[in-house]
Amino acid sequence: MGMFEPDPAFLATSHELGDLALCQARLQDDVRYPWVVLIPRVEAARELEDLSREDLARLTDEILAAGRAVRALGAQVDKLNVGALGNVTPQLHVHVVGRRVGDPAWPGPVWGHSPAQPYEAEVLAMALVSARAALGL
Repeated sequence: MGMFEPDPAFLATSHELGDLALCQARLQDDVRYPWVVLIPRVEAARELEDLSREDLARLTDEILAAGRAVRALGAQVDKLNVGALGNVTPQLHVHVVGRRVGDPAWPGPVWGHSPAQPYEAEVLAMALVSARAALGL
């Protein structure tokens, strides 16, 4: 892996959980949705096709681990949404979002629905501990 720096947009909207084998894992700063973002630490990666087959396999494993972390955040999860969009932030990243019937954006997408509601300090601290434990960090 080459030099890695997350896009500044991630720094402004999420909290670092730590580094997995391939990705930096981050907790999205929106208390309404249990949400982990995975950013492969691969220089200049913008698309899944920019990853090797080995890294694609690692990414799949890390998506599954992120799903466990999302569920560990304590909120009910009726459906896990997994998406690699990148229309706004082109650096390759994967969102793993826990959705529940009746959440503010249900059944539509969370992106662009409404402004994020940041975690309060105490709730954030507990969420970081729970997510890191589920990820083995």
